Amino acid sequence: MGDLESDMVTVPAGRVTLSDRRTERSWAVEVTAFRLSAFPVTQEGYAEVTGHRPGAAGRERLPVEGVSWWDAVRFCNALSLRDGLTPAYHVRGGGEAVDWDAGADGYRLPTEAEWEHACRAGGTGPRYGRLDDIAWYRGNAGDRIHPVGGKQPNAWGLYDMLGNVWDWCWDLYDPEVYGTYRVLRGGGWSDEHWSCRASVRRRSHPTFRIDDVGFRLARTVP
Repeated sequence: MGDLESDMVTVPAGRVTLSDRRTERSWAVEVTAFRLSAFPVTQEGYAEVTGHRPGAAGRERLPVEGVSWWDAVRFCNALSLRDGLTPAYHVRGGGEAVDWDAGADGYRLPTEAEWEHACRAGGTGPRYGRLDDIAWYRGNAGDRIHPVGGKQPNAWGLYDMLGNVWDWCWDLYDPEVYGTYRVLRGGGWSDEHWSCRASVRRRSHPTFRIDDVGFRLARTVP
């Protein structure tokens, strides 16, 4: 994996307005500065920390996929311990619940407000560039996942924010309606163009695993 910290980008503070098409609701969120990995976690990086490789050998630079939200949480804690950082997550009830220590310096998942703010990189449009230039999606991916960093980054140096794999976020999607379902953002290699937009929200159960869902890492700025 190399020095993961050197692959992280400091995202400046800002304000983002989130919206949900299902409920026709929108809400503004203030985002403090934080750090976000420039690339999704790769097969190589995941295997280095966990000893487990969900994908086939020889695919080291592909984004890790087939990982659940819980897998991502455990990875964050394992990597934090490896690097001498304070884990951001406290898992309770034999793996049934988790608390986030917002003051911890360890690795974590971005909130969906952080994710959208980072994806937009100061822009206001649905995407940070021409879709074929910035993302692998159904129209150009050839029905397969691609190595990270193969498309143009956004203005803040973040790659694959749209397309290739969806990113797990920390947040519950809508606990009153969907219970423990967590937020997914960004679209994937098998999605149509309308799913690869900065504002699109998707949801799934935290134990769900599929071949177009991965994650990237965040850290709180001290």
